[in-house]
Amino acid sequence: MIKHQRGIALSGLIFWGIVIALVAVLGMKVAPTAIEYYKIVKDIKAVAAQAGPESTVADIRKSFDKFAEVDHLTDFNSSQLEISKDGGKVVIEFAYEKRIPLFANISLLIDYQGSSAK
Repeated sequence: MIKHQRGIALSGLIFWGIVIALVAVLGMKVAPTAIEYYKIVKDIKAVAAQAGPESTVADIRKSFDKFAEVDHLTDFNSSQLEISKDGGKVVIEFAYEKRIPLFANISLLIDYQGSSAK
C-alpha cells in the first residue's frame, strides 16, 4: 500500500506568505483613510440634520468644524464642503482624493465623495 504525502511545499508556503503579507500591509494603509471617510459622512449628516432653514453657510461650516475637532479630523476641513439647499433642506457634499504611498514610487489613489442627502 502506497501512502501519498500531504502538505505544502516550501515554495508554496513562501508564495502565500508574501501574498498575505502584501494584503495585510495594504489593509493597514487603507483602513485609516476609510475610517476618516466614514467619520466625515457621519459628521455632515449630523450637521445637515441640525441645520435649520435660517442657518447660513458660515454657521454650517462652524458646526462641521466642531464635529471634526471631536472626531480628530486633521486632513479635512469645512472649506472642502459644498453646501446647498434642496427643497428647503440643507445638503452638504464633499469630494477629495487620498494618495497612499505603498512602496518606492508606487501609490494608491482613492477618490472619496459623499453627501448628506443619501
